Amino acid sequence: MKRIRVLLADDQPIFVEGVRKVLEPVEDIEIVGSADSEAKVLPAIANLQPEFVLMDFLNPSLDGLACLERVRSRYPNVRIALISAVREPGVIESALRRGACAFVLKTIDPNDLAGVIHQVMNGTVFRAADVAEPESVDPSRSAAGLTEREGAILQALARGLSNDAIAKELWITKQTVKFHLRNVYRKLGVSNRTEAARYAYQHSLAPGLEDELLGLAVSR
Repeated sequence: MKRIRVLLADDQPIFVEGVRKVLEPVEDIEIVGSADSEAKVLPAIANLQPEFVLMDFLNPSLDGLACLERVRSRYPNVRIALISAVREPGVIESALRRGACAFVLKTIDPNDLAGVIHQVMNGTVFRAADVAEPESVDPSRSAAGLTEREGAILQALARGLSNDAIAKELWITKQTVKFHLRNVYRKLGVSNRTEAARYAYQHSLAPGLEDELLGLAVSR
């Protein structure tokens, strides 16, 4: 089995060790090392040859955006995810435009970190699921008040997927799916999966679905 080589770039030892403990049991992920300052990131990439870098967005020892641009310039094939407590959509969009493949909030369920890495390595651009996006990205979803992740889960639900299947498809935990579904129900004003699926179809939140999907008894 080919393992994904991951470098951690953060100046907080407790955070680095916490991420190690979460990711080391994952069979196809290998933590190859860490860098605790901006000056050490490029040499670490040269020496350790990671495929994926999880980098703190902003701390006294590491300017995430500046370091992101340097890494992208020198090592364009290395995937970079920024992790931060910063929630401003404009900052996140700027990071993604500059080449970040993911922007993750530090409030993420640690068990979902492996899923983020898998999504990025599979070519998906991942953004913090609970940060609002500009309405121009998806007017229907924005009008309903749903985040990108909530919209993806709603579409999967409308296709008839169970919570287990949604978790596997989106590389997140079943508990995370349940958490987002509670928010979806609340925002849409519905009380169950069938009502949510019907709402999704009627409000163009599940593109490509045929009429017969509305009659499906969606599994719990």
